[in-house]
Amino acid sequence: MKTLRSFLVRLRGLLPDKYRDLDRSDEIGANLQLHIDDNLRRGMTPEAARREAMLKLGGLECTKEAYRDQATLPFVENLLRDLCFAIRQLRKNPGFACTAVLTLALGMCASIAIFAFVDAALVKPLPYKNPEQLVGVYEKIEKVCPLCNLSYLDYLDWKRLNTVFSGFDAYNHQGFMQKTSAGTRPAFCTRVTDGFFKTLGVSPILGRDFRPGEDQRAAPPTAILSYSKWQKDYGGKDDVLGQVVILNGEAVTIIGVLPRSFHFAPSAPTDYWLTMHASSECDLRRSCHSLYGIARLKEGVTFQAALAEVTAIAGRLELQYPGTNREQGANLSPLTQVILGSIRPILLVLLSAACLLLLIAAVNVTSLLLVRTEGRGRELAIRSGLGASASRITVQFAIEGLVLVGLGTTSGLISADLAMRLLKGLISENALLGMPYLNNLGLNARVLAFAGLIAFLSGLLFSLAPVISLSLADARQRLAEGGRGSSNRVWRRLGSSLVIVELATGVVLLAGAGLLGQSLYHLLRVKLGIQPDHVVLVDVAVPPAGYSKDEQLLALTRKIVAGASTFPGIESTGISTKSPVTYAGNTTWFKIIGRPWHGEHNDTPVISVTPDYFQTIGATLLRGRHFSDMDDAARPRVVIVNEAFVRQFFPREDPIGKQLSPLSDPPKPIQIIGEVQDIKESGLDSETRPTLYYPFAQETDTYFSVAARSSGADVSVLSALHRIIRKIDPDLVVMRPRSMTAQIAGSQSAYFHRSVAVLVGAFALCALLLGVIGLYGVTAYSVGLRTREVGIRMALGAERVAIYRLILTEAGRLITVGLVLGVLCSIGTARLIRGLLFGVSAWDAPTLISVAAIMTLCALAASFAPARRAASLNPVAALRAE
Repeated sequence: MKTLRSFLVRLRGLLPDKYRDLDRSDEIGANLQLHIDDNLRRGMTPEAARREAMLKLGGLECTKEAYRDQATLPFVENLLRDLCFAIRQLRKNPGFACTAVLTLALGMCASIAIFAFVDAALVKPLPYKNPEQLVGVYEKIEKVCPLCNLSYLDYLDWKRLNTVFSGFDAYNHQGFMQKTSAGTRPAFCTRVTDGFFKTLGVSPILGRDFRPGEDQRAAPPTAILSYSKWQKDYGGKDDVLGQVVILNGEAVTIIGVLPRSFHFAPSAPTDYWLTMHASSECDLRRSCHSLYGIARLKEGVTFQAALAEVTAIAGRLELQYPGTNREQGANLSPLTQVILGSIRPILLVLLSAACLLLLIAAVNVTSLLLVRTEGRGRELAIRSGLGASASRITVQFAIEGLVLVGLGTTSGLISADLAMRLLKGLISENALLGMPYLNNLGLNARVLAFAGLIAFLSGLLFSLAPVISLSLADARQRLAEGGRGSSNRVWRRLGSSLVIVELATGVVLLAGAGLLGQSLYHLLRVKLGIQPDHVVLVDVAVPPAGYSKDEQLLALTRKIVAGASTFPGIESTGISTKSPVTYAGNTTWFKIIGRPWHGEHNDTPVISVTPDYFQTIGATLLRGRHFSDMDDAARPRVVIVNEAFVRQFFPREDPIGKQLSPLSDPPKPIQIIGEVQDIKESGLDSETRPTLYYPFAQETDTYFSVAARSSGADVSVLSALHRIIRKIDPDLVVMRPRSMTAQIAGSQSAYFHRSVAVLVGAFALCALLLGVIGLYGVTAYSVGLRTREVGIRMALGAERVAIYRLILTEAGRLITVGLVLGVLCSIGTARLIRGLLFGVSAWDAPTLISVAAIMTLCALAASFAPARRAASLNPVAALRAE
């Protein structure tokens, strides 16, 4: 019998709700009749018997609800009801729903997209074993070069003498010429010592690592492939091991392939990792610095202890080799800083700006929710009066807030993914090659966790803000007044505070964008010392085969210049070993002949140029003469210096005729024959260094840039240059065709400043728009709530000017407080980003005044429309509406 009853109960649970409700009604009706019969037997009247029975049962509907709760999960059912109700509310108010979701999505899109870049560069661990133990090792020259290259001989001494490194290796990124069946082409290569990958803690996924001693001159040359090169040129096949590639005319055997996740930004991009084989004149000269060091600290050794030891070693080498190591110290830098360089502060500034925009978006949505909540005062009062508990109403608000957050987060993630691709696509190809950590940019677990944190905090804010704004104890007042009194209190307390936060944050973003925009303006108008218009450039790499002698290289450059002069659109042509506004370049040490020398470390960049180079780029010769074809290797060595060189070494003298002596063996006196106006050879935002210009005929190189000044279209001239050079020798590699103006605009300093200014400016415009909309919304709602007050004032004789003054004065107080707080915060923020500013101070009064004026005008314009509407009210209609 018990088994049958259990089966019937289970069967009943499977019935639809309407049949289960009928079943419960019959059962409750039977119980009710039993109680009525008992009361009738006691002598009660039929009416009294039924009333007493109903009181004992607690009411039919309450009893049915109790039975229903016992058979179901009421919490889940309530959540589902609240969810359906929240969706209906949003569908009922599409304007509010779309505005709130799009505003939140905008803030989340910006913050998630920028955080993805921060994650790829700053958060994601480097693909090395215990990367926190890795440091970059450099030589140091005070006031000249805090992070200088190492010489190969100094590197060997440091490696032998130190006791703080478990591994210490050197590397050098170089361009090589690769001979293939399709002809000669450039190859990106990095020369490394044999323990380089062991120091990093990286092992090849195919083949083997370099063996000890495999970087010596007598060992056969070997190479390890990057994963991308293996896939692109070798099809990802295992038979790549043992294959031979011809690099700079030398046969190199491939012995391994690196992991896909491996990257090393300081030498990116790299196709072939080659063993060092130090054999060049520079490698064997202690005064020639061409290498970078990388080391792994031993367990328990601190960064400070390691720095102290390498500094002491540098001091001993200075005493041992005073001619080459005088005033030459040592320096270390964490590998993360070496890899990231100047991009860390830029990313942090962008992330801060994006988070400020997110804050404004969250404040705006919160304001919308508060206004909407106050408009539902009567509804909430009725629900409270009918027995709804505070927790029940809180859950309803939480569900509505979570629905908004869910929609906003979904939209934000989709748009953030698109924004990431767009931002990455805006990075120049050359800049992107030096940022291999951005290869796997996307919505990974850390980025999704960040998005989840934002969604959680937003959901918490949107759920609690409406609840806090309501006073359930004032339910009777809400029911009687429709929420007018409490709405005014919310406007004065929460609404006004939120508007102040929006305005202050908008001022901070606008001020930052203004300072960064001015920095970009000054940067792009910095004095270059050249006339870049109608100048085009191409880089030429010369294969060693056939051009091993200086005479052969000199003959080649003369053919290129002569061939270019035959093209009708080319006015002049020049060649240099380094083009303007780039960072690469060699340096030399020298002393001034005729002056006492006590081992001072005079270090300066050197550039080799052909006779017509300065005229081609539009540089001005201030005194002396230009180079001529007679200044070749058979004649006395000569040099042209720039203004910075004269200011530092000949401040009150005429440098023409003075002689310099490079610290080489044997010394070769060089006579100064001219002074040229300062040319911005390095970054636009860097100080112009003293520079020496050698005649190309006396200092040749296998890699140089060809500059041509044209009278026609740059594209046609570049195409002609390419044809002319390839016609002279098909094995020459012609690379990177561009105009001088494009090189300047796309330089690293200009690119970084432009990117930060544009992105922060975009965030600032969005913040301005959201702030103005928020002020308009709160002011308009306040005017709507004060319709009765405005009607009474106008009925008592108040003029329209007084109504305007009433509304605008109240908005003006908020604007004033927001501007004052914003300006104060902007001053502090500007001091934090002063490292990114150029040509403008952190305390720039015109910028702050302009920002304050723009924000004031926009805010007043947003407040004017509600004030105008209030002043246009018909007092009779307003009072009747109330």
